[in-house]
Amino acid sequence: MFIPPKKAIAINAFTLIIIGVVAFMLKSSPTALIPAAFGVLLGICFLTYDKNNKVVAHICLVLMLLVFASLFMPLKTRIAANDFMGMCRVGLMQLVTLYAIVCFVRSFIEARRA
Repeated sequence: MFIPPKKAIAINAFTLIIIGVVAFMLKSSPTALIPAAFGVLLGICFLTYDKNNKVVAHICLVLMLLVFASLFMPLKTRIAANDFMGMCRVGLMQLVTLYAIVCFVRSFIEARRA
């Protein structure tokens, strides 16, 4: 049910980049590129991630927590504006980020037990 953390980083980075760029093209708002920038940072972390590299794993987790928390405000404004497609875009980014966070936390717990 849960994927390895490295795959979770890749999926999360890809999702943030694609949805951020698509939202920028649709809305022409430069703030739509903020999740894409976080996706690029996560992509860099993906390239440097190693199974035993705790520093990169914790940096990834902090970035994902920042993305997850910072997407609540755009979601709130999309709900207030009745922008269904915007709610779907932001909600999808949050769901994928939350799933990646859960995969990381589970990986940390398993590493602690071993």
